[in-house]
Amino acid sequence: MFVQRALMTLILGPIALYMVYLGSWFFFIPVLLILLIATVEYNHMMREMKLNTSAWFIGVPTAVILLTTQFAPDASWIIPAFVFGILATLTYALWMYEKDRSQTVALDWMAMMGGIVLMGILGSHFIRLRNIDPTAGWQWMIVALVSTWSADGGAYLVGKFMAGKVLGRHKLSPRLSPNKTIEGFGGGVLIGTGMTVLVGYLMGLPLTAVFILGILISTIAPLGDLSISLLKRVSGVKDSGKIFGSHGGALDRIDSLLWSVTLTFYLTLLFV
Repeated sequence: MFVQRALMTLILGPIALYMVYLGSWFFFIPVLLILLIATVEYNHMMREMKLNTSAWFIGVPTAVILLTTQFAPDASWIIPAFVFGILATLTYALWMYEKDRSQTVALDWMAMMGGIVLMGILGSHFIRLRNIDPTAGWQWMIVALVSTWSADGGAYLVGKFMAGKVLGRHKLSPRLSPNKTIEGFGGGVLIGTGMTVLVGYLMGLPLTAVFILGILISTIAPLGDLSISLLKRVSGVKDSGKIFGSHGGALDRIDSLLWSVTLTFYLTLLFV
């Protein structure tokens, strides 16, 4: 398992970083595809919870938000795009109720809006961060990715090879993710913050901002992982999908990134 994770990271990591550097269509198209695949996986979990959601009524508004983010000159157009999503899902929910197609219509509507918020609103920050500045956008995006990956990898390594043998083993969230430990979380914070500062220094970014970012991402981003773990537990799904083999689905790979990239975008606004 560890070898498979390492190989997948070594293969996909550099490819992802290179696409971030290239930007434009080389970045936008993969991001759009990954988020739409994650939308299908999210809808599958909702259906496993016996909710009558529709991948189309989540995916189309999500795609509109992402396209608007990429091509609209003013970021405020994201709000009308989101309103379109609310109206679309509301119309579908009202139709289901009128035709007696679902006994959980209110929950169906909330679940579909939740998907649009996750993959559309939060997901749009991948594009917003990359396009925030012609010269520094790709650097901040790379820092966000490396920070998230190193925090996750650090937590995995410390939790697997040191917790219980050197540091002891105290479960972080026994019900949601039994393998996660407090020791691993602490290791992730230290390693993630250290790598963030190192990469930020090499790229010439403001060290104060980079240090704050490292702490924020390594501390808060794991909540994104746990949030998707919650959906998987309730739906009875082991992985959101199989597109990345042992790494699971698209949603499994971006669960923490949705939050870390969003955090990076708003912190960057203070320094760019």
